[in-house]
Amino acid sequence: MKPLRGFGMLVLTIVLVSAWGCGSTAKTEGTGEYVDDSVITAKVKTAIFNDSTLKVNEINVETFKGVVQLSGFVNSQADINKAVQIARGVAGVKSVKNDMRLR
Repeated sequence: MKPLRGFGMLVLTIVLVSAWGCGSTAKTEGTGEYVDDSVITAKVKTAIFNDSTLKVNEINVETFKGVVQLSGFVNSQADINKAVQIARGVAGVKSVKNDMRLR
């Protein structure tokens, strides 16, 4: 009976350590958060692509824990404002960081 108890404790320890390793920290994100951020990034890129006045290949989109960062070089301040507005309208976006620059 004692060997089974020791084996059970070993399995429990491995499960707990594995679950702890998948959690997020301030600088890294867990597996679920990474997938969520990938979906948000794709939705923002699609929304920008669907706007005929913006060029999606000029705007880079990155997401970390729901915070979207837009970067790249665009032609006008109106393009910057439009891209930020579009990104803020996407479900799951907590905030938008604007690092876009004018050419």
